[in-house]
Amino acid sequence: MGHRLAGLFHGRPRLQVSGLLAAPVGWLVIGYLGSLAILLIAAFWSVSPVSGELQKTLSFENFETLFNEPVYRTIVGRTVLIAALVTITDAILAFPIAFYMAKVASNRTKAILVIAVLVPLWSSYLVKVLSWRNMLGGGGLIDWALEPLGLSGPGYGNTAVWLVMSYLWLPFMILPIFAGLERIPNTLISASEDLGAKPFMTFRRVILPLAFPAVVAGSIFTFALTLGDYITPKLVSNNQFIGNVVYNNILSDNLPFAAALALVPIVIMVGYLLVARKLGAFEHI
Repeated sequence: MGHRLAGLFHGRPRLQVSGLLAAPVGWLVIGYLGSLAILLIAAFWSVSPVSGELQKTLSFENFETLFNEPVYRTIVGRTVLIAALVTITDAILAFPIAFYMAKVASNRTKAILVIAVLVPLWSSYLVKVLSWRNMLGGGGLIDWALEPLGLSGPGYGNTAVWLVMSYLWLPFMILPIFAGLERIPNTLISASEDLGAKPFMTFRRVILPLAFPAVVAGSIFTFALTLGDYITPKLVSNNQFIGNVVYNNILSDNLPFAAALALVPIVIMVGYLLVARKLGAFEHI
């Protein structure tokens, strides 16, 4: 049997590649794309207001509720705004760190810094969020540090969500930018300096344009992760985000509305990925 299979694949590279990819592609189609298809179909179902039973008849009721109810437009807008702020914050914080790692640090220091960036990813997500919850709470570490200045911490709310998520997803922005900066030859930077360009001019005309696709690549992670998170908003804020509403509707057995709302971040990310692809971000993922 083994010899027959070997003879079947021998000298047929396309068949070999197809055999290797059959299992993962099959899992992707069935497990991921199949679940998305079911999600899309379920979004057009409804729940009977009288019996609470699931009605598998096509209806646009859930989408009409999403578009017509101001509360859901507010929730979607709040979620997208926080995701954008987290992405911008992480890009600003990550760029100098990644630049030092790629262009300034020695090989030994670079290795240490890469490990330092990765270490937070090894710890529990919940531990990090709960630690921030303790710091942000009344009488927490942030209040204690700001008390001599006559100030207080932000407490729980949108600002807390922004701070915590910026911390959580920062490594996902640093690593793509670091990889992108390492691809920039040092000779280009030296040539810019030799031609009389000042450091800021070199950064604006040489480094930033070449590293921008890497920044967009990092933004895919930070934006998508913030868009779909529901644990952090639940722990450090009383405001509702898309993930919280989806979770609450699942608990209340309103699966069709949860599916309809879950499609919103998917549609947003599809558009975001199309823009990122045009900007060359996929070369740095």
